[in-house]
Amino acid sequence: MKTIIVASTNPVKLTAAVEGFDAMFPDEEFRVQPAKTVPSISVQPMSDAETLQGANERAHLVQQAYPDADYWVGIEGGAEEYQGQLGTFAWVVVLDRERMGKGRSGEFFIPEKVAALVRQGVELGEADDRVFGCNNSKQQNGAIGLLTGDAVDRAGLYVPAVIFALIPFKNPELY
Repeated sequence: MKTIIVASTNPVKLTAAVEGFDAMFPDEEFRVQPAKTVPSISVQPMSDAETLQGANERAHLVQQAYPDADYWVGIEGGAEEYQGQLGTFAWVVVLDRERMGKGRSGEFFIPEKVAALVRQGVELGEADDRVFGCNNSKQQNGAIGLLTGDAVDRAGLYVPAVIFALIPFKNPELY
């Protein structure tokens, strides 16, 4: 059984990692372990580059802290302005001892009431909770679940990004 260290204690990120690995490697068994990390980026990354940096730092921090694992995963959600609208997305970085894989989720645009709070420095999950009147949505369905009526939830948004990040591990001869 291979060990995956996910640089988060958020159940959404753990679920996304498990589902992504299971989809790409259905014949293997994995044990997923959460690990708390604090990257050097903002609590709410506000650019594509800063979000990728956060995912990369998270993966490398847990690799250093848990060197005996088989895989290390960093997942970071972020936001960026596009023509006056605030889009949100996530980056995933997966490491093993030989390679790195990166994947980015789909992106969607948040309502202006939420975006205004995020622009003021409020983390997206907290902004969602205030606007939608819920509690701890970032560890549940997230903004995407709230906005789609759970047609897609936060884990569902992140799973494809995990799968994309695992492409080099599925095809090592090409990478």
